[in-house]
Order: sequence, then structure tokens, then C-alpha cells
Amino acid sequence: MTPFSHRKADTVAALGEERLISAIRRWLGDVSPPAPLGIGDDCAILPASKKAQAITVDPVIYRRHFDDSIPPCAVGAKLLKRNLSDLAAMGAKPRAAVVALTLDPRTRLDWLEKFYRGLAACARTYNLAIVGGDVAQADKILAASLTLIGEASGSRMLTRAGARSGDWIYVTGPLGGSLLGKHHRFTPRLSEGAWLAAHPEVRAMMDLSDGLAKDLHALTPSNAEPALDPALIPISPAARKLARDSKRTPLAHALGDGEDFELLFAVRKNSNRASFEKTWLRHFRQPLYCIGNFVSIGKRPAGSIDLNAHRGYEHLR
Repeated sequence: MTPFSHRKADTVAALGEERLISAIRRWLGDVSPPAPLGIGDDCAILPASKKAQAITVDPVIYRRHFDDSIPPCAVGAKLLKRNLSDLAAMGAKPRAAVVALTLDPRTRLDWLEKFYRGLAACARTYNLAIVGGDVAQADKILAASLTLIGEASGSRMLTRAGARSGDWIYVTGPLGGSLLGKHHRFTPRLSEGAWLAAHPEVRAMMDLSDGLAKDLHALTPSNAEPALDPALIPISPAARKLARDSKRTPLAHALGDGEDFELLFAVRKNSNRASFEKTWLRHFRQPLYCIGNFVSIGKRPAGSIDLNAHRGYEHLR
């Protein structure tokens, strides 16, 4: 569904800012509390929290993160789920969000309504309030940016720092091929992230949004390098399907496609991995994937993956 129309009566220009904000309140429904706890004041007021808090922001931009083939309700859900995946990577849970819109005046009202209804449905799923935002005009641009506030699910939040040489490297699911649908049809690993943060053998964690080949560098200790076994990388069926036409290997897609939204984490080298994996499987009914470990620089074994030969997604390149 194209988000633009040249017929003014069908667009946001027919309403103007104040009436559009009233419509947004209506589309969000019960996920948007009344002021001062939600839309309608200069700021929304959030109750104090006794736990550590986290904040993240991510956008969706027309022709960058979605196109006419993606239903607007799925675009709204993707906007929130991208941010929820960031909270999952910390072992955190969501509290409240604000949404900033940048709209071309030709933006269709029916497209925007479906976008907000998709966002609201996703927010209800995760018991999250949309408490405010902003609307701005810009020609030839359609973008939405969501800022999400969360708090620790338990006694700690994980960060990307903390892994050590010898630690084992894990991912929570198959990788690659997100362009065939997973980039907007995925479930943020919030429960999984909270579970992992509660286990002390997990030292560091992040979500996979730009591809394993790029993202893993952020988790790697300064005195080490990753030694990944190519036979252990979980490659999705979608990555194998893309490889048939792209002239790239399925492994290359798994390493570089991005928008997997799985969790990547490091487990202490002397942990009882068998017990850890068995407990996970009993809890989540899905496997974990140990794909290698961190080794001292220069000690990467023959046959392991040279990540310098692969690239993930990088903005501004």
C-alpha cells in the first residue's frame, strides 16, 4: 500500500496538525493514557521506578526500512519491535514510549491510521503505553522514530561489555534472509533476554540488527577475536533461498543480511554448558546455538570464519 496520495482530501493535509493529533489519540485507543500520563501535555509524567532504567530509540523510514509491499500495520509493529529487541538485549522490559512523526503532506490518512493501529496492537501485546510524541512536516519524507523507556526485569541488566577470552558465543535462532519477511515478522526476545540476564554465566549480550559479521565486533573483548565454526552457524531457510539467486553463499547471507533480531551473547568459558542448554530448552522449547568462542588474538584455528571477509549493514556507506 503506497503511503502517499495526490488527492488532498485523502491526506494528512486535509486535517492539519491539531485534528491529526486527535485522530492519533483515537487510533491508539487504550494504549494512550490521558494527560499528564500520556498525550496532551508538554511532557508525559512517568511513575518513579526502583529498578535500573534503559532508554533506546529506532526509526522506520520509507524506502529504507519498508516499502509499498509491507502493510502499514506491520510497519507500525516493526517500529516498536525494533526497539523492544534492544530492551531484550539488556534483559529489560518496556514501560513507555513516545513517537515522533515526519510526514510529507501527501501522506494518506488511511495508511497512517493502519500504521497507528498496528503500533497500538503491538503495544497491547507487550503491556506498553504510548505516552506522547511529535508531528513534523517535511517534503518527500515519511519516517517515524520511537523512543522506548524500559527497566530491568531482574537484578541486573546486561551490556555488550563483559565477555572474556575463552567465553562461548551463542545465538538464539537462525540467521539470514530477513528480507523475505523476518525483518518485520519477528518476535522480540524479551522473555529470553530476561532469562539470560538472570543467569550469571551469561557475561554480555546484544541483539543482531546489522548482521553477525558486524555486530559481533561489539561483543568481542579487546584482547581476543572470535573463532566461529562455519558448520555451527544456524542458517535460516530464507537465507538458503536468497542464495540461489544472489550468487552469494547461504553462510554469507547468515553473516551479513542483518535484521535478524536474535540475541547474541557470551557464556563464561568454564560454565556447565550442557546443563545451561538443557535448562534453556526445557524453558523455551527451542534450541540454543553455540557458534564458537573467543580466542587470543592470532590464535584463531584453521577453518574458522574470517569475519574480515564479510560485512554486515553499516549506515552511511
